[in-house]
Order: sequence, then C-alpha cells, then structure tokens
Amino acid sequence: MGRPLAIRRQEEILRRVGAEGAAGVGDLAAALGVSHETVRRDLKALAARGLLAVVHGGAVRHQPVEAAFADRIAENAAGKAAIARAAAALVPDGSVLLIDSGTTTLALAQALGGKRGLTVCTTSLAAALHLVRHTTHAVHLLGGEVDRGEEATAGVDTLAAIGRFRVDLAFIGAGGLTPDGEVTDYGRAAAEQRQHMMRAAARSWLLLDSTKFGRLTPMRLDTTGANLGLVVDAEPPAAARRALRKRGIEILVAA
Repeated sequence: MGRPLAIRRQEEILRRVGAEGAAGVGDLAAALGVSHETVRRDLKALAARGLLAVVHGGAVRHQPVEAAFADRIAENAAGKAAIARAAAALVPDGSVLLIDSGTTTLALAQALGGKRGLTVCTTSLAAALHLVRHTTHAVHLLGGEVDRGEEATAGVDTLAAIGRFRVDLAFIGAGGLTPDGEVTDYGRAAAEQRQHMMRAAARSWLLLDSTKFGRLTPMRLDTTGANLGLVVDAEPPAAARRALRKRGIEILVAA
C-alpha cells in the first residue's frame, strides 16, 4: 500500500511544480498531509529520475538559466517602476552607486535623471547607455566578458573592477526569494558576483519584484554580515518576511 501512496504523492508534487514552476517543502507537506521529511524523500526520488531539481527550500522545474534580458523587460513593468522610484529616493546627490544588471535595476537607472553629481558603476550595458544618453552622471561600465543573454559584463575581470571603487550604495538583483526568506540566484557565478557587490558597498539594496516571491532558484546568496535592505513592490509572504527581519534585513515596500 505504501508504494501506490508514494506514487500518487509524487505525481501530485510533479503536477504542482509543473503548474507553478516551483514548490516549497512546507507548502507541499501541508497540501499532501505528510511530514516535511516525507516530502524531502519524494523530492529526492523525483530528482534522481530527472523529473525536477531540488533546491534550498523545495523544488523547481528544470530551469538551469534565467530567461534572457529582452524576454524579461515587460514582465511586471509597473511593479519594477515602483521599485525604481522608491530606490531612487534612497540616493543622495553626489553618491557613488553600483548598479547590477537586470530589468529592475535598469528601471532604477532610468529613474536617476533628477539626481545630481552621481558616479554610477554598472555591469549593465543598457543602464550605462541610458545614463550616458540621458544624464550628466559619471558612468563606469565595469569591464569583463559580455553575457549576451543578460546584456551585461561578468567574470573575473568584472569582479576585479568592482573592488576598485569606493561605493556608497549598491542596487542588486537576484533570481528569487524562497518561502523561508532565502535570497537565491540561478548560478554560482552570478551569486558570487552579487556577493562581491554587497561587500564593496557601505549599504546594499536588493531590488526584487513580486514575481520573484516563492521562486526557488538553485544558488543561495550569502547575505551574512551585509548591511542589506530589500525594496519590493508588494509585501513578501509572512514567513519570508519574518525570516528576513530576523536576519536584520530591512524591507521597503514601494508605494
């Protein structure tokens, strides 16, 4: 009897992960009426068969890379614009900024036209081009190999370039926010680069629109010891919110 029950559970797990793209251990346990440990065993079995990927906090459909920059630009544009306005309000005139690649950070770059005397260091080709064309801010494009999908620089040369600047504020993206409040990314290189950005800045802000809530991407961003805040377009789920605040991460919800 145990085997048929396990098969039915695993079929339901696959259905949920397939429909939503991701599912957390806690949510699955509650929906299936079993323990967290039972769900973890089921996820491990499904992953061994290549049917999903187990990540911190749950499982995801096989999605090893993020969608291309051009494909993400219109996703939740209103939410990203609200985050950008709130983030721009945090920037004093004359600041040195580090701006990550991504569509939400591009929206921030587009919101900086009213500021004066900024120095902006960025990996984003689109952000650098916008700032050069539409503002008088000093712009440094951080050197490195260009990632065509992300339309941004990356790699060892970019890491070295980040370390050359004294940064007041860093504005950083990420792949997702797990149900238990962990910030995650799609790959080790991206996570490491973003961690370098956090270490380089006196204060860092993660810009995450609400489509990232509950998204379980494979690599965890180490936020330990970072002077870090989160700018979002909606309140994160309650469990994630509690976990973030417990780690001293300020949450700013854009109006």
